[in-house]
Amino acid sequence: METKIVYVEDCYDKITVKRKPLWYHERGLMQTATGFGRKLVTEYMIKLNNSGRWYRVYCCCFSNCGTMYIIKQGKDYCVKYSETLNVTE
Repeated sequence: METKIVYVEDCYDKITVKRKPLWYHERGLMQTATGFGRKLVTEYMIKLNNSGRWYRVYCCCFSNCGTMYIIKQGKDYCVKYSETLNVTE
């Protein structure tokens, strides 16, 4: 089975970003004791093409570099550029 990486920036023209930290983000805590994990919740949310829905940005991190992604209808979409996460709202 071949896995294809799909990027948010390649699928949607308008991406709106906002910061919506959870309580442990505001207190400077981590979701896991090590800071590593497959589905770490970030403080960012993305809205695609002015839809009414905000999607939480997650991070998969098992070393010194993480991959940011969202989940839409059960499918993972990677965030290609760090500039995409510049807060626009």
